[in-house]
Amino acid sequence: MFKSLKITCDQATTICDKNQYGEASLLEKLKLNLHFIRCKICFKYTKQNMTLTKIYKGHARSCQHVNHCMPDNAKDLLKEEFEKLQAQ
Repeated sequence: MFKSLKITCDQATTICDKNQYGEASLLEKLKLNLHFIRCKICFKYTKQNMTLTKIYKGHARSCQHVNHCMPDNAKDLLKEEFEKLQAQ
């Protein structure tokens, strides 16, 4: 029975990534936690992955008010350059 709960490190990192987005099943989470008992590298990977996710979410929230659009005058200049290139 326990043999079916063993997973490789590749499977553990995949489950870790799925877990970050809430897509991992209860069985997958159990397998992952059992894997952590014998593999500290995967445990560290998961911890670092969670830290990066928190940092990214914090950064994403802080730059929501920033306008990421190209100004109209820059768009017009780009259109002109594109039309010049097509005419050649």
